[in-house]
Amino acid sequence: MAMTPEGKVKAAVKTLLKSMDVWYYLPVSNGMGQHGIPDFICCVPPSGKFLAIETKAPGRRSNVSPLQVRAIDGIRSRKGWAIVVDDVVQLREFFKEQGLV
Repeated sequence: MAMTPEGKVKAAVKTLLKSMDVWYYLPVSNGMGQHGIPDFICCVPPSGKFLAIETKAPGRRSNVSPLQVRAIDGIRSRKGWAIVVDDVVQLREFFKEQGLV
């Protein structure tokens, strides 16, 4: 089965997270949980900082739903990290900005 463009971004994000020994979880949306939760929920070493990553297909980074914006804003307002990426390069840049690579 062919991978979707967003699926390719998710696969690249997983590879980067694994290479950095970041713990992550991909919540499954089944209609019973909270809507708008980012695609990746992470714990970043060595600080244990909370990171949420919403992935989008290339060129669709600004295509964030109101529920996703609410979740991202809620995480940021509590001093967690929350980002939206449509290319793994953006995640690498974020980690560089945080002094993690």
